[in-house]
Amino acid sequence: MIRKRPLVRRAVAVAAAGAAALVLAACGGDDGSSAAGHGGHGTASASASAPASQGQHNAADVAFAKGMIPHHRQAVEMADLAPERARSAEVKKLAADIKKAQDPEIRTLSGWLASWGEEAPAEGAMDHSTHGMDGMMTADEMAELENASGKAFDTAFMEMMIKHHEGAVEMAETEQADGAYAPAKKMATEIIASQSAEIEQMNKLLGNN
Repeated sequence: MIRKRPLVRRAVAVAAAGAAALVLAACGGDDGSSAAGHGGHGTASASASAPASQGQHNAADVAFAKGMIPHHRQAVEMADLAPERARSAEVKKLAADIKKAQDPEIRTLSGWLASWGEEAPAEGAMDHSTHGMDGMMTADEMAELENASGKAFDTAFMEMMIKHHEGAVEMAETEQADGAYAPAKKMATEIIASQSAEIEQMNKLLGNN
């Protein structure tokens, strides 16, 4: 019996090590759920830091992230003009809501790209004149918005943001159809829902409905 004790101890030690390894593996395998949150609802920092590379993604996911980052940045840039230029309280609130939702999504998208070994578009690198197909404003349109105030700003802001949102919805629909990374597809679904609702709201404010 005495000779068998070392073997028993060794077996117990091996079993304990195996159990510990299983616990560690379980703890490290939940990145998909933490990255599935929507940036506009307080989960952006967790999503950005999640190791998205452990989830399956494809070229469409990369294109979605790289395209949506400058798209969102321009929407935030437009929204930043509203507090000092808009007359309508509804337009000011709409602009604040847009910034609140899209700023965190930019961080989430940038985090995904970093974890995939991809570079996010540089700040200020967007060329307004090359993005007409996805609703981006041209440099002249942005200058027009910057120079407007009062009711004229409200009208221009909503007309331009409708076009901008329509482009984002198209990009999100492409991600839904072609993407593979579940959190990106989830964000695309939420972008479609939220921005479609804002398009409807702006059309009503403009008297288009």
